[in-house]
Amino acid sequence: MPFRLEDAQRARADFPALARKENGQPVAFLDGPGGTQVPQAVIDAMTDGYSRCNVNAGGAFASSQEVGLEVEAARSAMADFLGAESPACIAFGANMTSFNFALARAFSRRFKAGDEVLITRLDHEANRGPWQTLAAHGVTVKEAAITAAGTLDMDDFRAKLTPRTRLVAVTLASNALGTVPDIAEIRALSRAVGALLVCDAVHFAAHLPVDVQALDCDFLLCSAYKFHGPHVGVLYSKPGLLDQLDTDRLRAQYSAAPYRIETGTPNHPALMGVRAAVDYLAGWGHGDSRRARLTDTMQGLAVYEHGLAQRYLAGLAALPGITVWGPGDVEPRAPTVSITIDGVSALDAATRLAARGIQVWHGHFYAMAVMESLNLTERGGLLRTGVSLYNTPAEIDRLLEGLAEITRARP
Repeated sequence: MPFRLEDAQRARADFPALARKENGQPVAFLDGPGGTQVPQAVIDAMTDGYSRCNVNAGGAFASSQEVGLEVEAARSAMADFLGAESPACIAFGANMTSFNFALARAFSRRFKAGDEVLITRLDHEANRGPWQTLAAHGVTVKEAAITAAGTLDMDDFRAKLTPRTRLVAVTLASNALGTVPDIAEIRALSRAVGALLVCDAVHFAAHLPVDVQALDCDFLLCSAYKFHGPHVGVLYSKPGLLDQLDTDRLRAQYSAAPYRIETGTPNHPALMGVRAAVDYLAGWGHGDSRRARLTDTMQGLAVYEHGLAQRYLAGLAALPGITVWGPGDVEPRAPTVSITIDGVSALDAATRLAARGIQVWHGHFYAMAVMESLNLTERGGLLRTGVSLYNTPAEIDRLLEGLAEITRARP
């Protein structure tokens, strides 16, 4: 079912942070790509974890048994969120970046000199830097270019994919531009040469339904704090694949997936927050299962959030001196819009908007290759706006009013 304005207005009451004011004005959290606010249900779940079962799992006593069940409940929730084959496909860690470094180290023991890895210049550095470390082990690391329109250059991708390509790492949605590459074609091309596919879904998973089985990805990474949960990294591994990797682990550690790549004691209360965040999203949908409700919610959110992005893009078109970077008003895309303003740095614009209670990000957002490719680095990067389920058209209009004031005051 569609997610409507009245749903967004009702949802706002669930997020305590939305009561915040700056300079007497309510804060408009239009910084979703950098992290989302959490509903009271997530706060309550984490508080329950600290107050009821803040112990380690695996013991014979009741609170330890309870926390073990909570961890498995979190795995089950994320399996439903991603459409995974089973909870055993879901591993938890500190963040997506740490997981990708762990994967890269494991593959450094598997790949040989002359093997190739293909990354892209559309990606966040967290899906580039870890794979670039493989060059020190004799692996050839290639980069697929992006076009001037901010899309993945598929001709360049095809040219750099060879029978020696062992792994392809690609984003599902650019955190800087909102671009959604053709992952079905990327999967088909990579499968044709026998390459594994690693997908960065950190930005995508917050806005569009994820189905890892339909994607046919081998590994997928995301972060719960992008979809109203705590700071927890999530790794999906296709059944059987993680067990084949020589991961960093202690001899006391369980060797089977998903424990094989989970180092140290997990943040149990945070995992309870992850489960609560997934259940919160499922609560907005309809269906006979949590997976069905989640799919319904994310499909509805995709339409609602795209509408907010369309409203913003239409308003920007009427303002002088503004350039929109990226794919423009196309579908599918993440509801993330980045701009530059002639004569005004992204930092200056973000600072002026902050004084009006409007939170947007400026800079490179760790998508440094995007900025380099589009010659935006020396300009200070981009001014980025991203929406979430609690944002409203009125907040977009406030942002446009603030930008109109900035453009009128340009030198």
